[in-house]
Amino acid sequence: MNIGRAYYSSPLGLFLRRSPDSILGELARNSGFAIELSQRDAWIRQIKVLQVQLAAWATAGHIFLEFVVPRMGRRIDVLLVIKNVLLIVEFKVGESVFSRAALDQVWDYALDLKNFHEPSHAVTIAPVLVATEAEVGFSSIATSHHDDGVLMPIKTDPSSLHACIEQVLWLSDGPEIDALTWVQGRYKPTPTIVEAASALYGHHSVADLSRSDAGAKNLSVTSETVDQVIRSARSHHRKAICFVTGVPGAGKTLVGLDIATKHMDARSDLHSVYLSGNGPLVKILCEALTRDEIARARSQGLRLRVGETRKAVEAFIQNVHHFRDAYLIDPNPPVDHVVIFDEAQRAWTLEQTSKFMAQKKGRSDFNRSEPEFLISCVDRHPDWAVVICLVGGGQEINTGEAGISEWLQAIERHYPSWEVHVSPHLTDSEYAATDAIASLQRHAHIVFNEGLHLAVSMRSFRAEHVSAFVKHLLDRDKSQASEALQAVRQRYPIVITRDLAKAKQWLKSQARGTERYGIVVSSQAERLKPHAINVRSPMDPVHWFLDEKDDVRSSYYLEDVATEFHVQGLELDWACVVWDADLRVGADDWRYHQFVGNKWQNIHKRERQLYLKNAYRVLLTRARQGMVIVVPPGDPEDPTRDAAFYDPIFQYLTEVGVSAF
Repeated sequence: MNIGRAYYSSPLGLFLRRSPDSILGELARNSGFAIELSQRDAWIRQIKVLQVQLAAWATAGHIFLEFVVPRMGRRIDVLLVIKNVLLIVEFKVGESVFSRAALDQVWDYALDLKNFHEPSHAVTIAPVLVATEAEVGFSSIATSHHDDGVLMPIKTDPSSLHACIEQVLWLSDGPEIDALTWVQGRYKPTPTIVEAASALYGHHSVADLSRSDAGAKNLSVTSETVDQVIRSARSHHRKAICFVTGVPGAGKTLVGLDIATKHMDARSDLHSVYLSGNGPLVKILCEALTRDEIARARSQGLRLRVGETRKAVEAFIQNVHHFRDAYLIDPNPPVDHVVIFDEAQRAWTLEQTSKFMAQKKGRSDFNRSEPEFLISCVDRHPDWAVVICLVGGGQEINTGEAGISEWLQAIERHYPSWEVHVSPHLTDSEYAATDAIASLQRHAHIVFNEGLHLAVSMRSFRAEHVSAFVKHLLDRDKSQASEALQAVRQRYPIVITRDLAKAKQWLKSQARGTERYGIVVSSQAERLKPHAINVRSPMDPVHWFLDEKDDVRSSYYLEDVATEFHVQGLELDWACVVWDADLRVGADDWRYHQFVGNKWQNIHKRERQLYLKNAYRVLLTRARQGMVIVVPPGDPEDPTRDAAFYDPIFQYLTEVGVSAF
């Protein structure tokens, strides 16, 4: 983060002495696009208000106008460093009311700096909203129960801004902030996948979005490693396959999107396509990028057609099944030399693919697994091609998902000339690929590369090791789970309750600004209907993940719930996980159940037990900042909700150390 991130930067004394027109000229020059009259007038109004209200601190501060927040892709109207306080001032010119959306906006800016800008971690940050036509004085100044130095949003009219700042300074302590040192501090964002995709599509680099501290693996290292494989294959006219591994939330999808967005030019032979079998993820990303691209154009005075914009987005983000079906019909090589398969472990087995082809496509003679067929499509290129498999461990959640072994076996059996670039962590137990890799060792062109592994979860910027806690919890390793919980609980609250209403209130009390929260449940959680949770009720994941607080279809309303199929690959800031009787505590392991007709039945098949356990792994690793787990109390009058199903779950979680309320 540096001074270049602001359209205008100046010590307050110099700002106060300059004419509004000269400041306006500098803002316009640095904006990089034509300034509409409404924007020009808004800037002039802001400058005049600020030059009156900030006069008392001519020698005690620094001002930044139109300060860019990289992760959010937006600009703060005014950022003030005065004495020991950082003030985020957002103007709503011509407004007389303080809308909920505007308050959330200024709060979001403050939280972004607090969470991701290193020098801002320890300073007081005051989000201030100015409605230029209001006549209310300024609202009370208060801290929140988070006690992290971010004040509650303050509402003020223009003439009360001086008094508001004076009160904030009086209530705050700490050493004075050196503005130039502060602005040069490291910005280490952890964007959601939707935010990251939007930034990459808007031509940011993955380096802008990745954390740069020594404790986290830089995403750009893995992205560059994959890029080297691509360029080598192209230069030497070879074909190669890459296996990228990572812990949940480490950024595998981000690496794939980075490669795809680098090579969006259809005229280039490096043109890439990002494929995923995760239908909700593809829909959400396509809709989010379409909305973002239209909004970006609108901010520059341009208008884009929704249909054309969506078509451009869908050219590089596609559902893997649509890709597969297209090249069942078309015998030619794909237009793309580089094909990225996200969640490659979820590709279908030979049995599942053959069954689908016979029933849905009328191809009773089809005898290839999905990985084998997908590789064969790319192999049609006569010169060079690269397949990139992004692999998650312990994330197979649906019948017929092959795991990663099928990819390795397809290469060994049918493509001996292909180069194979493998993360050495693919031998870890959760990938279930040890035997396939041992067999592949005979392959003449196999290379193990540590650069293909993402070791640290980026999903939870508050606690990187939540995934380790969840792994130990689901492995029924009570002591290890308890130890991992102690390591994360200070910055990442995990609590448990028997009362869904209390859990909803907890979520709302934790979230600030537009931090997203929602309820997630297992797709097998059939006996939550008495709690108004019906896993069979249709919900639209696009509305659930992308729409705002005033939309009843959004996650914020806490009415529709998402299952593991909706949320895999995505994340919430705060999650409520409601635990049903499908996964119960046994003597040493879990007991696995499905609800059929009017009663629970045991799940005996090992594969389906694994899917259910992985479903809870997905649910318990969705939250970036904290979660509440609800274990219902049961009902003595309902044998399908016997308290004996639920009480041991609650007891196990509390014995591990999860705090109950």
